[in-house]
Amino acid sequence: MRDGESSAYALDRPWVRRSFDRASATYDGAAVLQAEARDLLLQRLDLTDLSPRVAIDAGCGTGHAGRALKRRYPGAEVIAVDFSLGMLRAARRQQSWRRPMSRLCADVERLPFADATVDLILSNFMLPWTRAEETFREFRRVLAPRGLLTFTTLGPDTLKELRAAWAEAGRRFNDAHIRVSRFLDMHDVGDALVRAGFTEPVLDVERYTLKYADVRALARDLKAVGSRNAAHGRLKGLTGPRKFKAMQAAYEAFRIDGRLPATYEVVFGQAWAPVAPRAFAGTAAEFPVADLRRQLERRRRPGGEP
Repeated sequence: MRDGESSAYALDRPWVRRSFDRASATYDGAAVLQAEARDLLLQRLDLTDLSPRVAIDAGCGTGHAGRALKRRYPGAEVIAVDFSLGMLRAARRQQSWRRPMSRLCADVERLPFADATVDLILSNFMLPWTRAEETFREFRRVLAPRGLLTFTTLGPDTLKELRAAWAEAGRRFNDAHIRVSRFLDMHDVGDALVRAGFTEPVLDVERYTLKYADVRALARDLKAVGSRNAAHGRLKGLTGPRKFKAMQAAYEAFRIDGRLPATYEVVFGQAWAPVAPRAFAGTAAEFPVADLRRQLERRRRPGGEP
């Protein structure tokens, strides 16, 4: 990516925060894909032998993953971290006196934790709204030896139909504004983990397709979960009706069986902090989601693997 393109796609972090603040009241009603990915992340913990003292739900949103972590590890201190006060207020609903969960407003790129004090970091759909390199380095700093990072993020095929429709409208109106955020390829994510000093990184991809009656329904869902265009190169004002209609017309080329598809490329990843305090020199591995699911199913069946 050229320097000009890179700066255009850089995130306007205050805008990201405001988007999630506004979405805190509508998030749970629209976050179907986020809930599915969260459940898979939590299931993958069945394949580990963890007894964390401190666990972080990074980018906690409305707090469902933090509550699940506290249920799974009742003896752990679970901390729900988000830089959106609106989301943290919504996460209060997931707390109970039997399973208390701390809430902390903080930037994951500058966590207020001492080095090597956290045993588990779970992060669901937060990384697209951060600088991945800085975030991984900070996660690596706070994780104790053999601490686990497990996460989801979005790959470059995410919202490819919307991206193509806006590109077609942009060509028609000579409009070069960025309309859809750019997401990191799985291999780039793996390389960033290695550079941050993680060991045994494993990444895989699962693709989901959500279907809508029209583009406006998709736009409502994106707004409801806070996934608004936050690139510095976005159009700061309102889109004119002619441009929007041109985008709608271009999107119609993707209609199948009366519905408009919206593709999401979900990257699942996990990596470990090394025992020795040194960076790991290696490459990330790919591991099919189907294989992980088969392992989980075998463990749940009577007579399955221990």
